[in-house]
Amino acid sequence: MEIFNIPVFDDDFYKMLFRFVVNIVFLTIIIRGLYYKKTKNKEYFFTYYMISVIVFFLCFTLKKFELDLGMALGLFAIFGIIRYRTNAIDIKEMTYLFIVIGVSVVNSLANKKMSYFELFAANALIITVLWFTEWFWSLKHQVSRKIVYEVLENLKPENYSLLKGDLEQRTGLSIDKIKIDEVNFRKKYADIIIYFENK
Repeated sequence: MEIFNIPVFDDDFYKMLFRFVVNIVFLTIIIRGLYYKKTKNKEYFFTYYMISVIVFFLCFTLKKFELDLGMALGLFAIFGIIRYRTNAIDIKEMTYLFIVIGVSVVNSLANKKMSYFELFAANALIITVLWFTEWFWSLKHQVSRKIVYEVLENLKPENYSLLKGDLEQRTGLSIDKIKIDEVNFRKKYADIIIYFENK
């Protein structure tokens, strides 16, 4: 059945649903099982899931069309210049973002030349390598937290030791580096990013 020469339904719908479920399952293992368990940081949950979902459906949809090489390169060039207008995030979070995008692309673009066994194996190998490097090769890694701080006097360069000591006392962490992100003199507080080793 067609409406305006567009099919109402085809068998690719089942493929899309199955691969979407597979994608979500493996993403949950990566995001909830590996990333959160290691960092205890929920800040990027929404970003990771929504970017991966959009990339999955975008790639799956584009696969239905016969795009030439120039068009495909043009699309990826557009994606390459788009970035979020936010503060820079740590390299670890950027790595996980790249991983969830890569997994979504693999799961959506796999064709008949790639069996489901190979698809599952590819996802499993990515997770295995990620788990091994996270828990054995990277026993310690530096993580960051954003803190709202109200003692503006301690933000002066000469008071760095006071600032570090105060933050360590409040957080109970051994801080390696402190970055002043933004200062609001009217409301008398500052956004501070602290960096510490997470064992």
